[in-house]
Amino acid sequence: MLPPAMRLPVGALALLVVLGLGSPVRGDDVASLRFEREGQLVRTLTLPELRAACHEARIELDDPYHARRKTYLACPLAEVLAAGFGDSLADAAAADFFLRARDGYTKPAVGARLLEPGGYLAFEDLSNPAGAGWEPIDRRGADPAPFYLVWAGPGQQDVHRYPWPYQLAVIERAPFEREFPHTLPRGEPDGSAAWTGFAVFRAECVACHAVNGEGGRVGPELNVPRSIVEYRPAEQIKAFVRDPQSFRYTSMPAHPHLADAHLDGLIAYFTAMSARKHDPGRPADAP
Repeated sequence: MLPPAMRLPVGALALLVVLGLGSPVRGDDVASLRFEREGQLVRTLTLPELRAACHEARIELDDPYHARRKTYLACPLAEVLAAGFGDSLADAAAADFFLRARDGYTKPAVGARLLEPGGYLAFEDLSNPAGAGWEPIDRRGADPAPFYLVWAGPGQQDVHRYPWPYQLAVIERAPFEREFPHTLPRGEPDGSAAWTGFAVFRAECVACHAVNGEGGRVGPELNVPRSIVEYRPAEQIKAFVRDPQSFRYTSMPAHPHLADAHLDGLIAYFTAMSARKHDPGRPADAP
């Protein structure tokens, strides 16, 4: 639900630094992008290697985060994926991918979407009013380095339908149910409201929020140790998801496109998951 710019708590940020995802980009760093398949490293490509493998282009587009026209130097995303995954990209259209940013944002996306014309991996901002370097992004002034996934085609500026992660560090190919197995409302009837809500969570929320410790780490965990439906009224949750700015100033975007049935499904999903808790942070012998 939250966009990628929301910052992590100090403890979580420290963990990401240990993992190599949260460290700041310094001027003497060589930007690189990791490509993984089901948790295993396929290869790491530096920026010079990516540029050598693609037909880089100067692109101009309407940037939804900057809310104006921007110009970037970028590589076509399909060529980046081909360079990173090689022959394993052959059946990628039907595969699940995860786009992992340095700040803990983890955006799932299907291969067919990522392979659409119009996707680019930007590596240089050519329209920073301050001059060289990246223009800070979002209300918190985040540095988008090292890579920013942007879209230049008609209708591709909708951040609810197209992934726009910045600080991109890892692209992983893995089935969603393997990556986040404890987010599924297993045992609920097919076609139920809980499965409708799971589809909403997967599309709109998991990039920033976790359920049972699985998902993004930008926003708060939604199920453990207490589910959000165990301490917030359903109507309040739905109203907040639809228009968070009416509650507090936040980087979480509004979701006016979600129908009442989608929001009801989200509540049904949270309720179902409250009975399916899996807390990786809780000791096994805890009461």
